Amino acid sequence: MNAVHAAIGWAIVVAFGVIWLWGMGVLIVRRGPGRWFWRLLAFVQVTVLLQGIAGATLLIMGRRISSLHYVYGVIFPVLVLMVAHVLAREQFSHRPWLPFAFASFFCFGLTMRALMTGLGYS
Repeated sequence: MNAVHAAIGWAIVVAFGVIWLWGMGVLIVRRGPGRWFWRLLAFVQVTVLLQGIAGATLLIMGRRISSLHYVYGVIFPVLVLMVAHVLAREQFSHRPWLPFAFASFFCFGLTMRALMTGLGYS
């Protein structure tokens, strides 16, 4: 299960990177992001939550890891995405994808750090 958890962790990092770059590209060309942007965003949000459940399962099974791994991997990304949801609904209703693009930048860094702590790179 550790290998699967790590592979999904890499997928999350890559997905946040793609969303971030996609959003910046859309900002430059001044077009809407399209349906696949929203599908990828929904996929990565659900995957982060499932990855958190998998991490909790590994913790229950006896796998011990730095507490920073949980903070960077689930807690902070969920908080950042919650803020993006609020901003997209209230202040950025004309460009709701923009807060998610910026949130993905931060989540990219956070989840990359979680992956590094999980793999043993302090």
